[in-house]
Amino acid sequence: MTFKKTKLALGVAAATLTMAGAMVSPQAAAHSKAERVADATAKKTAALEAQVNQMAAMMQAMQAELSRVKAQSSTAVSSNSQKLQELDQWMASVRSAPVHVASKDNLVSVRGGWYHFNDNRTGTSTVVPGDLSTDRDAFYYGGAFDFNVNNDLFGFMDHTSFGIEFGFEYAELGDQKNNATTLNALAAGAITQTATVNMLRINASPKIKFFHGSKFRPWIIPVGLDVNIISPPSNAITVLNTGMNFGVGAEYEVFNGIVVGADGRYHHSFDDIDGVDTDGFTLGGSIGFKF
Repeated sequence: MTFKKTKLALGVAAATLTMAGAMVSPQAAAHSKAERVADATAKKTAALEAQVNQMAAMMQAMQAELSRVKAQSSTAVSSNSQKLQELDQWMASVRSAPVHVASKDNLVSVRGGWYHFNDNRTGTSTVVPGDLSTDRDAFYYGGAFDFNVNNDLFGFMDHTSFGIEFGFEYAELGDQKNNATTLNALAAGAITQTATVNMLRINASPKIKFFHGSKFRPWIIPVGLDVNIISPPSNAITVLNTGMNFGVGAEYEVFNGIVVGADGRYHHSFDDIDGVDTDGFTLGGSIGFKF
């Protein structure tokens, strides 16, 4: 009897345990599934959060780049506006500035005066040598072109101009009878003619002018080239020789572009023209026009 009770009790206990296991097993399964769902949801949430953070970082970078572009654009606009203002100011200053007229440093002039030769002038005579002898004094007139090269003497001296003068002078000593073409006629008793004793000189000379920018300007010619042409020709029928000249003078601008001047020059030939001496000095005045 006791055995039966024990067996019955064991059977009841086994049944109870079976029922309890049957009841606990679905709960445990349900709990495991919930955990899996929660884990998956948490992972998805974390992934979404990471994506959202990445998008936020990208948005911040885009905003920073946009701000930088806007700042550069604003700076460029400001710089261009400043340059436009400076350009407007420069144009206004140019319009308001007085008109600057470039100085006229070239000069064309006419001149004339007194010529004194060192020796009496003689000429050709086929019968009596020296038959056309005259005195030593003459008058002359001519012209010149002064071409300005620089106004600082090649950098050696400020306010000092260097130029080249190209000039010509006609000098007349007088009239004489018995020229070479009429001596035979004179011997035959025919009417005689006169021969004009004269000379043409062409010169090219460097000229140094002082006080650039002033109305009064003294100048010097250190040494220049002369070409002398005489008429009548020498006893050897020669008409031309060369020489050199030295000069000092001054000019004054009396009106805008109108210049008056005075000068003295000495002319020296390397040799006479077959007995005809052309050496001497000149004193004269001039009037010129700047261009």
